[in-house]
Amino acid sequence: MSLLARDFYERDPKVVAAELIGKHLVRRTLQGVCSGIIVETEAYLATDDPASHSYRGKTRKNATMFGRAGLLYVYPIHGRYCLNAVTETRGVASAVLIRAVQPILGIELMQFRRQSPLIDLARGPARLCEAYAVDRQLDGWDLTQGRRIWIESAPLEITTEDSAIKIQITRRIGVTSAHDFQLRYIARNCEFVSGPRKHADALKTDNSIRLVVCNDLEPPHFPDGAYSN
Repeated sequence: MSLLARDFYERDPKVVAAELIGKHLVRRTLQGVCSGIIVETEAYLATDDPASHSYRGKTRKNATMFGRAGLLYVYPIHGRYCLNAVTETRGVASAVLIRAVQPILGIELMQFRRQSPLIDLARGPARLCEAYAVDRQLDGWDLTQGRRIWIESAPLEITTEDSAIKIQITRRIGVTSAHDFQLRYIARNCEFVSGPRKHADALKTDNSIRLVVCNDLEPPHFPDGAYSN
């Protein structure tokens, strides 16, 4: 596995959101390491997107969205938090919300934090942040450092179209505006995806990412000098 570099994030959020499916989100704390396969994302655009936090301009709370690509934007919601990867370039406030992961490492630690069954550990952005011990203290953290929290590319297995896990593109969920924007990306038929799945309006048929079973996955890579908290 290899750490995602900044140029991965310096692109259209729709492209980043789609290509994050199948990548590994890794969190390291003093309590231990958690890792999971990203199975659901949503893109939030810099312009003409009323559901984006940046739509009405820069504020103290959303300032990270206006920073450089690869930063972690964390915001509070109902006493918990949601995490996003900032995309494009400095001053262009777009981001990708990571909505769900399939846990593969540190499951007992996630369960200690969440007190819930495996299927519900990180199925939804607030649950994900709770399982990964993410809060506003990580707002502005650089995901490209490979420390504390980062995203890695997973080993890819090139498969036939029939055996590959495909990505569905649907309307975003849980938004109060721009309801019809097709900007949610999910791993098709994955039980770890959050929310309703009946709105899958489009299917990408050229995707060759395959989500393999947990026992076959390699442990996450820890860069030299990775932080322990």
